[in-house]
Amino acid sequence: METVNVHEAKTHLSRLLDRAAKGETITIAKAGKPIAKLVPLDEAPKKVVQRIGFMAGEGVVPDDIKTPFKDEIEEMFYGKP
Repeated sequence: METVNVHEAKTHLSRLLDRAAKGETITIAKAGKPIAKLVPLDEAPKKVVQRIGFMAGEGVVPDDIKTPFKDEIEEMFYGKP
């Protein structure tokens, strides 16, 4: 494990990130005192996959899908017919 000072870390950040990506751990120090660690991630974040049709057969899509609760909304504004 290597220790680098803040100035060197700022100057060579891309190189340090490449080394960390390859598995190295790098300590960053300020005035010789360790303050942070640059470590590799265990793995890349997993992408959430949405499955189309996973609830097939679980319900019925109403005919008025574009205007749900139309009658109830009209009743709220205009009262009962």
